[in-house]
Amino acid sequence: MTERSTRGGTGATPAAHTPSPVYAPPPAYAPPTGAHPPLDSPAYASTRLRHPTRPLTLLPQRLTELTGPLFGEERVGELDNDLTRQHAGEAIGQRIIVHGRVLDADGRPIPDTLIEVWQANAGGRYRHAVDNWPAPLDPNFSGVGRVLTDAEGRYRFLTIKPGAYPWKNHANAWRPAHIHFSLFGRAFTQRLVTQMYFPDDPLFALDPIFNSVRDERARRRLISRYDHDTTEEEWALGFEWNIVLRGHERTPMEDDDDDD
Repeated sequence: MTERSTRGGTGATPAAHTPSPVYAPPPAYAPPTGAHPPLDSPAYASTRLRHPTRPLTLLPQRLTELTGPLFGEERVGELDNDLTRQHAGEAIGQRIIVHGRVLDADGRPIPDTLIEVWQANAGGRYRHAVDNWPAPLDPNFSGVGRVLTDAEGRYRFLTIKPGAYPWKNHANAWRPAHIHFSLFGRAFTQRLVTQMYFPDDPLFALDPIFNSVRDERARRRLISRYDHDTTEEEWALGFEWNIVLRGHERTPMEDDDDDD
């Protein structure tokens, strides 16, 4: 999802007797039960403008969609999975190691899957032309990376923990810290996109994107686990996040309107 926008508000300090606005879903909105976000999520305002309004048409996958282009190790650079060393200087912020496995419904590994990530920097700002809220850019952090899963379905990134940022969806709206994940199958048309969050974020209850996943157990599957065994002494904190592609324990993905 593309939820970025410029910062809202005038920056003026409210009067002492005026409470700060707090986000709440519209009173008429009662999220139904389901593990995947609906294409039209009323509390996530921009879905009103871009969700389909007509029945979807299923297009068959033909030979070109099923056979290429293929991904291989030669397409992934040496530093693509280390977002802290892609520039001449050192990236600013808390170093973190994000790792996990990509699995099917039976717990079997999915090897040779291309994973791409993108994220804001430690100040909560993306390196993007339309992201111009007054948080500093880091010249040594682009916030993008990629890696292929190994034979056991494992992946690993070294990066900087992203900051929260404002996004103008509602009054005083801030997104919880998160990393976007994109998973490719055997071709560009076989792609899944989702977001990974961090434990104990105080913004969870106020974020309509996170809460567009209506089932509480499914939302928890979007939150990584602090991993002390992966944490490297005096260097980086470790977080584990496994991605399950099918079955009842599958990871919620964007543009999936399945309710089971």
